[in-house]
Amino acid sequence: MSGIVRLRTRAEIDEEAAEWTWRMDSETVTAAEQQAFDAWLKQDPRHRRSYEELTRVWRTLDGLAEAKRDEKIATLTHAGKPPESGSRRPWAWATAAMLAMAVGGVVWLQSGREVQTLATAVGQQRNVTLADGSIVALNTNTIVETELSRGERQIYLRKGEAHFQVAHDRSRPFYVHAGDAVVRAVGTQFEVRLRTDQHVDITVNEGRVEVQATGGAPDTSASSKNKVVAVRALSAGQALSTAAPDYSVRPVTEAQLSNDLAWRAGEIIFDGKPLGDAVAEIERYTDARIVITDPQTAALRVGGRFRTDNVPAFFDALQAALPVSIRRAPNGAVYIDPR
Repeated sequence: MSGIVRLRTRAEIDEEAAEWTWRMDSETVTAAEQQAFDAWLKQDPRHRRSYEELTRVWRTLDGLAEAKRDEKIATLTHAGKPPESGSRRPWAWATAAMLAMAVGGVVWLQSGREVQTLATAVGQQRNVTLADGSIVALNTNTIVETELSRGERQIYLRKGEAHFQVAHDRSRPFYVHAGDAVVRAVGTQFEVRLRTDQHVDITVNEGRVEVQATGGAPDTSASSKNKVVAVRALSAGQALSTAAPDYSVRPVTEAQLSNDLAWRAGEIIFDGKPLGDAVAEIERYTDARIVITDPQTAALRVGGRFRTDNVPAFFDALQAALPVSIRRAPNGAVYIDPR
């Protein structure tokens, strides 16, 4: 018999989490509902992670909805009309459905300002065309907020990794706020990856950008007053990490650039990368915990092209090419042992 344990998909978990996000936001949560919710959280550690991620997106959408509702009430009151009665959020189920599909996107026009929230779940990628024609490609487990106005375009990478194909418009500069950096562009293509320590990796594959490194997680509001400690210009074929000393700019070969951007085609490419580093990348595309049980095994070199939506194939390839064996635990964890 196969030792493979079938895990529930992230989409299934997100669908449940989206419903719980909506239900627990109600002002009339019963004791039975609270008990059922607590039990659901304890069933699987992925439940809590998904719920917390969707709650953050929900609060952003909720704030936008309240602002829009207040604007409507103010308009009706000024016109001498009573505000409409009914649910505070008649769009709740629609929003929950969007969150379950990991495509959280709501746009409103307020005094010439368009606001949008975008998100992907673990293992998903998505391309979104903004109102100005710019294209944002979101990698796995990513949250992006956009604010487009008549004078500028402000983008906030809250989590994950995104590639930006910026529509040319010199009258409206394009800013990407992420971790301890702000990237300014007019018409170009570049990628930004936010690390867990708030450092940022930036790679330019077309045109030119200007990077302002703030030396610490900045206030990401448009009126941020954080001191800029370094400004660097990057052109196509160059990259920068704010974790590097002096924010040094490094060249990127065409092959490296192709490998770095392979996720946009749903692929991940390793070219002699240590197994420990390769596993860290693969973990971004799965909820399963992956453990390498031996330091020498972690140093083995890995090469190959893998699908981000088929992580099991990665493990199969490891067993075929390296002296390792794969062991799957009942809780879904995957262990890589020396063979």
